[in-house]
Amino acid sequence: MPGKLARTHGRRRGLRPHGCALCAAALAAAALASVSFSAPRAAVSWRDLEGRIQYSYYTEDAPALRSLAETVALDESRDRLHGYYAGLVAWRLAQLAAQGPGAVRGASAAHLARRCVGELDATLAAATDFAEGLALRAACLATEADTAHAGHAARGARRDIGRALRLAARNPRVLLIDAMSDYQLAPERGGDKERALAKLRQAVAAFELERAGTEQLPGWGAAEAYLLLARDLLDHGEALGARDALEHALLIAPDYAQARRLMAQILSG
Repeated sequence: MPGKLARTHGRRRGLRPHGCALCAAALAAAALASVSFSAPRAAVSWRDLEGRIQYSYYTEDAPALRSLAETVALDESRDRLHGYYAGLVAWRLAQLAAQGPGAVRGASAAHLARRCVGELDATLAAATDFAEGLALRAACLATEADTAHAGHAARGARRDIGRALRLAARNPRVLLIDAMSDYQLAPERGGDKERALAKLRQAVAAFELERAGTEQLPGWGAAEAYLLLARDLLDHGEALGARDALEHALLIAPDYAQARRLMAQILSG
């Protein structure tokens, strides 16, 4: 942390020995501070950061998410994962803000969703075939369309998810966000809950395949897929199927507050 250097005044002949020692210490501190400020920052571990973003989202900890947004902003790599995770943390904040007034202080869901889109715009300008980035931008656009009733955002979401599906048709996060858009958007904006149910079944199957293999980065989304499947099943009157899906979600993310609330709702009848 930056220190504060004191400046001493006096004639050179009048300095006492301990004054010289203080001067030497001050010079040494200044040199150390110079080295500290010029040293490169440690590289961000994107896998660790993703885990922290996910946990903060599951536990609905908006201040922690804001802190993680600052962590990403300090990263100097500016590679495509920098933009991706800057977008992800903004989207998670937008999702919390959409739950109700006061969930995220000082920012609306639509504003946070637009911030996510802006982060991904820059990333996708340099990596046009980044399917994960296209899917995440589609999710942010769908959130904006849902919270701000923006038709242009809904059209952008459909465009991005269509391209992501062409690039990575079996990617579980792409499949999840495609299903999520159908579930989330109003019919007049292209949503379709009936279509979403089949897509969610496909998404959870893709996540199970991914989880059985090597760890992926990005790797989030399995718990969210099971939660959304549970919601859609409950909408269709299938409480037992919804409960089973929620059990899967909570096995993956035991602290998932939304899943816990929905399970309590089902158990209470």
